[in-house]
Amino acid sequence: MAKVTLNDIAHSYNGPSDNPDDYALKKLDLVWRDGGAYALLGPSGCGKTTLLNIISGLLIPTRGQVLFNDQDVTRLPTEQRNIAQIFQFPVIYDTMTVFENLAFPLKNRGRTKEEIEPRVIELAGMLGLSRNLYTKAQHLTADAKQKISLGRGLIRKSVNAILFDEPLTVIDPQLKWELRSQLKYLHKQFQFTMIYVTHDQTEALTFADEVIVMYEGKIVQVGTPEALFERPEHTFVGYFIGSPGMNIAPCTLQGNRAVVEGHDIVLGRTYRDIPAGAKIELGIRPEYLALNPPEGQGVPVRIVKVDDIGRHKIVRVGLNGRELNVVMPELSGMTGNNARLVFDIDHTNIYVNDQLVPGEPR
Repeated sequence: MAKVTLNDIAHSYNGPSDNPDDYALKKLDLVWRDGGAYALLGPSGCGKTTLLNIISGLLIPTRGQVLFNDQDVTRLPTEQRNIAQIFQFPVIYDTMTVFENLAFPLKNRGRTKEEIEPRVIELAGMLGLSRNLYTKAQHLTADAKQKISLGRGLIRKSVNAILFDEPLTVIDPQLKWELRSQLKYLHKQFQFTMIYVTHDQTEALTFADEVIVMYEGKIVQVGTPEALFERPEHTFVGYFIGSPGMNIAPCTLQGNRAVVEGHDIVLGRTYRDIPAGAKIELGIRPEYLALNPPEGQGVPVRIVKVDDIGRHKIVRVGLNGRELNVVMPELSGMTGNNARLVFDIDHTNIYVNDQLVPGEPR
């Protein structure tokens, strides 16, 4: 296993340039500790696969250094980096048995039968492949084939890092949870340095100890799943994490009050020295909004739509011309479409030019 350090990394597919807009991957610095489980999360085209390919050696960055345990590997080819990489689609030999597929990386490196057999049997048991150990891969389902592909990446104990490029894309949704749980278990067992690329927030948040959120070629936040949910540092993180995502509404500030669509919202902090002409927005997650009956406290709103998804309801409300989502267990005490919207001031955030600003205690 290895600590992975990225120093001043940037990449342009058109070669060096002084124009930041030419870079698919903007300048970044990042350190991943030895044995950590990390996720690169973001939409298609945000730069996460470019970054993964730079770590793996498939791309040489336009600028910067890649270090494994303080050794500069920036220009080393993939085969000299001692990594394992697992892709969207299974990379296996259909005419080989499960045992032969799992054993291949070890056999290819000259390991003896006595070394290979117990390791293959152990890993097959962890992946739920023991029953099919001597079945040819061509007879297995897509999810079983991807388990083999995962096993081939995990079979070597001495790799510097294991890189996953959206490895559950072809897996039946009902089996994704099982495979994510197995990956978490295997990480705890073997303490590999794991870096997992995905556009699926559920995969990222359930797999990783720390998530790197990317947007338009930049890292916009690095944090634990809890931190990304509770304290998004960028409006994109608030929008992208959560289901539904954070409500974002333009506002103006007056000390410890935000004015949204003509209504005053009391804030938990005071905001001063906001640059003139800056874009100011209020952000609050649907879970931190509540509805009162029309005669209760709060901002007057109109209920537009209610989606019952079983464990809770997602209520769409209109605040003058702007719609917001509210997550509630029940709509008790409500009659008609009118209600009052209540903000949890401890979870109401202010963003200036898309960046979270902390404000001052009141």
